[in-house]
Amino acid sequence: MHEFSLMADLLRKIEQLAKDADADKVTAVKVRLGALSHITPDHFREHFEEAIAGTVAAGAALDVEQCDDEHDPNAQDILLESVDIVA
Repeated sequence: MHEFSLMADLLRKIEQLAKDADADKVTAVKVRLGALSHITPDHFREHFEEAIAGTVAAGAALDVEQCDDEHDPNAQDILLESVDIVA
């Protein structure tokens, strides 16, 4: 259930960015997983693929960066680094 909430929040952000840019399609998404985010890149990728099905981000390439610094101020977060769109 935790992953569903994370993906729903991330997808809302992606869709809002696309809407704000009058974009028809999201082609790529880059995220950074904090060292204490409690999700592996593979697990994140699996849930991301499920979450974007049928959305403006369907088929988007995903770049996942894993941060290993437990002292980073964002160590518990999943950060949306960038979104590539096609208007």
